Amino acid sequence: MDEIGELRRTCYCNDIKDKQIGEMVTVMGWVDRIRDLGNLTFVDIRDRTGIVQVVISSDKKNGLHGKIKQLRSEYVVSVSGPLIERDAETYNPSLPTGKVEVAVEDIKILNTSLTPPFPMDSEISTSEETRLKYRFLDLRRNNLQRNMELRHRVTMEIRKELDENHFLEIETPILNKSTPEGARDYLVPSRVQKGSFYALPQSPQLFKQLLMVASFDRYFQIARCFRDEDLRADRQPEFTQVDIEMSFVQPEEIFELIENLLKKVFRLIGQEIETPFPRFSYDEVMNRFGTDRPDTRFGLELQDVSDCFKTTPFQVFRNIVADGGFIKGIVAPEGESYSRKEIDDLTAFVRLYGATGLVWIKSTDEGIKSSLPKIVPAEELESAAREVGLKPGQSCLLIAGKSKTVHESLSALRLHLAKKHNLIPPGKCNFLWVRDFPLLEWDEEDNRWIATHHPFTSPRDEDLDLLSTDPGKVKAKAYDVVLNGLEIGGGSIRIHRNSVQKKVFKALGIESEEAENRFGFLLRALRYGAPPHGGIALGLDRLIMMLAGEKSIRSVIAFPKTARAIDLMCEAPSEVDEKQLRELHIKIRE
Repeated sequence: MDEIGELRRTCYCNDIKDKQIGEMVTVMGWVDRIRDLGNLTFVDIRDRTGIVQVVISSDKKNGLHGKIKQLRSEYVVSVSGPLIERDAETYNPSLPTGKVEVAVEDIKILNTSLTPPFPMDSEISTSEETRLKYRFLDLRRNNLQRNMELRHRVTMEIRKELDENHFLEIETPILNKSTPEGARDYLVPSRVQKGSFYALPQSPQLFKQLLMVASFDRYFQIARCFRDEDLRADRQPEFTQVDIEMSFVQPEEIFELIENLLKKVFRLIGQEIETPFPRFSYDEVMNRFGTDRPDTRFGLELQDVSDCFKTTPFQVFRNIVADGGFIKGIVAPEGESYSRKEIDDLTAFVRLYGATGLVWIKSTDEGIKSSLPKIVPAEELESAAREVGLKPGQSCLLIAGKSKTVHESLSALRLHLAKKHNLIPPGKCNFLWVRDFPLLEWDEEDNRWIATHHPFTSPRDEDLDLLSTDPGKVKAKAYDVVLNGLEIGGGSIRIHRNSVQKKVFKALGIESEEAENRFGFLLRALRYGAPPHGGIALGLDRLIMMLAGEKSIRSVIAFPKTARAIDLMCEAPSEVDEKQLRELHIKIRE
């Protein structure tokens, strides 16, 4: 092997231009591919920007050809020589450097490499477990290199845009007080304060509110956050969010800021998005789509036929409507051709989401037919068919039950049918805002009200009195930004008055003593001239995933965890020795 000595790289592989032909260049990187043709050997050298071909002739008298023979895949090398034009018949139009090559005059082998456990190709069949174990090699692959570069360019664009809008980037603490309300905290034991723990932040929420009290009226942070929760494709135990807070602000000002920000970010991938985004209320999206993060790239909206069966002799439907439940459906694409097996498969599918069954109504040449019991009068079926606008040859799939079950089942069925019938246009981006969420929701397990977002969200002014009389009807000054069925950001106008914050705590069952113990520092701050303020947090990992066209955020995070929150590369989490545990006053219980 050779030493690099005083040698310097003159350019990255992909930065080589045709106009440099004849110039001496030095490139450094990894051996990507070797092609030995006897009298000529071609080697592709790869760095993070791309590939350039180098060539060595066997008639060289300085031993370089022999050195080329030593090369293997992923060896680290430097190559120096004049840039020459390839023969026209050997041009490679798929490479930016496909018209040129380096005629090797000097080559240094800076390090060797074991044979990698998988090739560095973008498309490989190696298991994700193996790739995560060797993540330092997986990251050499072209698609992940692109993703990391895209992530960098997006964060730089975000910083630039927010800086131009008078925001200050301020860091908030990582070691924090545990204030459990929602997801579980990651706890860090204190060695000095025996029996006490820090918590890693689930978000900088309280600190950014304190910064508003401190008069830093426009704050942002590319913030690391931690949540000890069950994972899925778009979640990680540690993640990054674009955290934003503003004083003296209305929701529409935040909407405009985020729309302009996203507009510039999407231009990085050559895509123009339309602004302003449509605004929907929470109640509207739940009624029309069954979810608060709807995908509006296709139709198949939910249709409510509850009124058609209010007095039906079919007792199951009549009781559901009488108890405040719903009967809703979707006009199915190509539904007239569904076989019995397809209907059975769809029934099994919706049962995964709590539905007890799936019934259908069809419009045929002979009239309206249905899988409902024959005691259901024809006029009720015809009324339901008219209500959903059923045309000849179409069918409507119905689910009956409580609101939560009906909406969750039909929302999942809607997306399932859209995929089944290829109704989702590729490459389309449908953004929208959802606002006016319920402030509180009832937790059946704990038998109490809990915050829909977090307990610092402001209720609507007109709903304040309902906090003590009918908490379930209180709407919040909260809003989410949604892209193609994924929430990519959420925020709210915050509570800035101590008296209102205490009132919300009381509705949540948090009494004064507990509130002071958990949130005393916030309550104190609200007594010292806290301005009206609000903000939003964008999920950076999820946003980059959408921009990169990936299906999992693990593909846009340099060193992600598995679905079981394990780092296969570092083998974390891991056991620690007894001495460390004693210093932290911790004993492991069986």
